[in-house]
Amino acid sequence: MKTVMRNIALVATLGGGAVGFAATPEDVENSFYPYKNGLPEAAGVTPGMVINASNVDSVKDVLDPGMYQHIKDGWMEMKVEETTSFDLHPNYVEATRKGLGQVELGEKLGQINGFVAGRPFPEEPDASDPRAGEKLAWNYKYGYNWGDNAAITPFYWKYRNMKNAKIERTIKFGFHFLNFKHRVNQDPLPEFADNPSDLFRAIYVQVHEPFDVKNTQLLIHRYSDDTKRDNTWLYLGFQRRVRRLSSGQITDSFLGADIMIEDFEGYNGRLSDMNWTYKGTQTVLLPFYNHNEMELSTQYKEDDGYQFVEYGGKGGCFPNITWQLRKVYLLEADPIDDNHPIGKRLHYVDAQTFTLPRTMIYDRKGDLWKSWTIGQAHPDHHLAKNKGSGVSIDDSFSMVDLQAGHCTTGQMKGQLDPEMNPKSLFTVQNMRAKGR
Repeated sequence: MKTVMRNIALVATLGGGAVGFAATPEDVENSFYPYKNGLPEAAGVTPGMVINASNVDSVKDVLDPGMYQHIKDGWMEMKVEETTSFDLHPNYVEATRKGLGQVELGEKLGQINGFVAGRPFPEEPDASDPRAGEKLAWNYKYGYNWGDNAAITPFYWKYRNMKNAKIERTIKFGFHFLNFKHRVNQDPLPEFADNPSDLFRAIYVQVHEPFDVKNTQLLIHRYSDDTKRDNTWLYLGFQRRVRRLSSGQITDSFLGADIMIEDFEGYNGRLSDMNWTYKGTQTVLLPFYNHNEMELSTQYKEDDGYQFVEYGGKGGCFPNITWQLRKVYLLEADPIDDNHPIGKRLHYVDAQTFTLPRTMIYDRKGDLWKSWTIGQAHPDHHLAKNKGSGVSIDDSFSMVDLQAGHCTTGQMKGQLDPEMNPKSLFTVQNMRAKGR
């Protein structure tokens, strides 16, 4: 009997199944409400303090190496606020409970079995589990980032020279997201009945300004089968035609920015394109805040009075927001393709929301190349339509290319509004129609 049990445990470990590392109802509670029994603490870190070059060494342990260096070099200051709970939608939590004991990894990277909706693997990552990193990656892929669907419009990208603070270019976008499957909150549930390609998710992007790139469009279809490559199309207004992008082009600079398509939302690629390694759990300062309580920009005038996050620091490359101590999983992603332009990404995964607020990107020589920040706004302190949505809202971004002395920043108006994201928007036919 002991031999049989050892063999079962071994199969579970190697296959990533539910036997060896099965989640419990208590795991679900701890995963979604990590601060219910107390807020994270760190020596010398108090709400209201400002971290700058003079005191950063005293709190180095709660900063990722990239952010530590930014502050140490005097590029920015960081204001700390009290940790707050970003509760995800109750339907997403309940879907996780219903899935307990049913979800397991397949034999190969990029395969998952028994998943319907919610967080696939709510248990704490186990360092002895060789596939713990892969499970964290699935939790991100099937996270509640933007819910079942959402729009970021308008969405301003600014290309900045860090050396002289010059804004070289501003592009005004509209971004739209739609989940075809694993839906938990908006009809149809849990998926669209008419989905012949078996898509999981789609992203549609349209440029509104300036004139020379107006109506440039991007469409991404992500399949439910992670081992199947995305279909990605680009419409260039001056060419007046839709063309399909090769897999290699998602790692090119997107419209001259410091960002590639694969960087969207922190990571916008297939799980099966990376080796995933869990590197430990830490308490780290992350960019979580209440949007309406920030000092906001007055540059753009929205009819509803909405104002965007302002930027400052060296070159204007850093969002003027507050940061919180958060429970974080360190997740390393190494490209399987040796020709990939990056060496690795180190994601600082927020343990409650499974968003990717901080990522450090290394080049193929192992040197730090880019510093990627995505500010997370609480939905109850944002637009009225977002209140109660249970979505941790991507609200600002900064991609700093340390080697080029350049950055791209993003000012976002995220809207949880299903009427803005009809299924018909996410088609090649729509791209052609919008381009006329």
